[in-house]
Amino acid sequence: MYPEEIVIPMKEELTENGFTELLTSNDVETKLAENGTTLVMINSVCGCSAGTARPGTLLAVQKATKKPDHITTSFAGFDNDAVKQIRQHLQPYPPSSPAIALFKDGKLVHYLERHNIEGRSAQMIAEDLMNAFETYCN
Repeated sequence: MYPEEIVIPMKEELTENGFTELLTSNDVETKLAENGTTLVMINSVCGCSAGTARPGTLLAVQKATKKPDHITTSFAGFDNDAVKQIRQHLQPYPPSSPAIALFKDGKLVHYLERHNIEGRSAQMIAEDLMNAFETYCN
């Protein structure tokens, strides 16, 4: 588990921009049981999370004309129960962090794994997500 003093600023980059934290497995189940679309960003300490995943996700949420009903986040290596539960909903995909998932009515409809994030710019990730929002969000 990562030290809190390292994780908190990385969490705040999202929570200070309207993301709700999923801290427990119950939080995950409650949120994914809600109707509508839910964006879940599995946050991470890695460079691709800081350099492109978080900025790209924030850019998508800020600029999209159609947006998810709920924007949420959980931190790999810190919010362990929640991340484990999220990953149950991401199967058959292997565990990945960072990762960005879009659920509609509790079903996974779009997913960016680490290998879809690494080497791409924040703008490219934002465009990918905005296209998914256009398809799945109201």
